[in-house]
Amino acid sequence: MRAPGERGEIIPKLGEVFREHGFEGASLARITEATGLGKGSLYHFFPGGKDEMASAVLDEISHWFAEKVFHPLRSEADPASAVAGMFAAVETYFRSGDRVCLVGAFALNDVRDRFAGPISRYFKEWREALAAALRRGGRSDDEAAALAEEAIAAIQGALVTARAMNDPALFVRILRRSEQRLGLAPGENG
Repeated sequence: MRAPGERGEIIPKLGEVFREHGFEGASLARITEATGLGKGSLYHFFPGGKDEMASAVLDEISHWFAEKVFHPLRSEADPASAVAGMFAAVETYFRSGDRVCLVGAFALNDVRDRFAGPISRYFKEWREALAAALRRGGRSDDEAAALAEEAIAAIQGALVTARAMNDPALFVRILRRSEQRLGLAPGENG
């Protein structure tokens, strides 16, 4: 086992264990193997055990999306650029469909109730941020909300389908169609 580093160095490794094995399948043995830390070091960083580890991973994901997706959608002057940036960031984050959405996976799992707050906030914040950009692009409140829900559902569904069919390119195709469906052209700011 290696010497403990910083808590922040461990969280991405934990995320990959949860992505690969799910919450229940992320055994302490798998976690120690992936992180290179012993049980004592893990509990030093995460005294609340696996629940605290999962919460830390969800917090890191939410922070990344807030910075790279939600904030630009809400604040960038050109809504078309903000939406294009969202699709580019999502494609990068999910490695062009080769990486599952851990928040979505937790939402579909038995642990959903345990992490209901962070899961719900993630999807609501994404929907609200995308709808805000679409409203700035000239869509009505109702249309912006409906299109935002549709786009997020398409992204999440594409991740599942691409993994199920072992076809990451399907994810990218759905992203492109979803972006076109939103119908904003660069420079179109309402």
